[in-house]
Amino acid sequence: MKSKNGKNITVLVVAGPTREKIDPVRFISNYSTGTFGYAIAGEASRRGHRTILVSGPTCLEVPEKVEFISVESALEMRREVRSLAKSATCVIMAAAVCDWRAELVLPRKIKRKGGVKVLKLKENPDILKELGEKKNSILVGFALETEHLEKNAIEKLKKKNLDLIIANRLTKDSGLFGDRLTDVLMIDRSLQKLVCRRKTKKELAKIILDKALKSKI
Repeated sequence: MKSKNGKNITVLVVAGPTREKIDPVRFISNYSTGTFGYAIAGEASRRGHRTILVSGPTCLEVPEKVEFISVESALEMRREVRSLAKSATCVIMAAAVCDWRAELVLPRKIKRKGGVKVLKLKENPDILKELGEKKNSILVGFALETEHLEKNAIEKLKKKNLDLIIANRLTKDSGLFGDRLTDVLMIDRSLQKLVCRRKTKKELAKIILDKALKSKI
């Protein structure tokens, strides 16, 4: 599908967790399943947009007609995203990127006896912040919070120069991981808010794309 100015729309979706190796069999990661990002990529493809999906490790099936790039670590994800974002109409950063990685990745499995007692970490690059600093496309971010949902989401929206942020509160029944009903708060750069309650991720994918691309379609 083409935008109002006749140019093709390219949607870059970044999804899933990253894995940061400790040794050949262990890694640091998180609970992200990638379901949200994959739903958005699937919806973008169904609308006829060129859709590129950069994903960390998941068990999900890649949506039809989506260009797929598999990555593992935050540094790998950063390399691919920085390159692809230059030609994207919209970048939707739905990935759960690990904030830290092991300072030293050991070449052999760490044994319990005599093994590492302290794991030293170093900070990963903030991919979303870097995209916001050199932004040439619509930029959508996500915020998972345990408290002060709206306040923290607005702070992230401004700090990272986003056009739209999708904020979730982590609770026992929030449905954030996997394909369950989810409550989200969407805030755009003019601070207009939209609360969506008990929606599937496929339903939310449609709303997110409508809001993100409203000036382009």
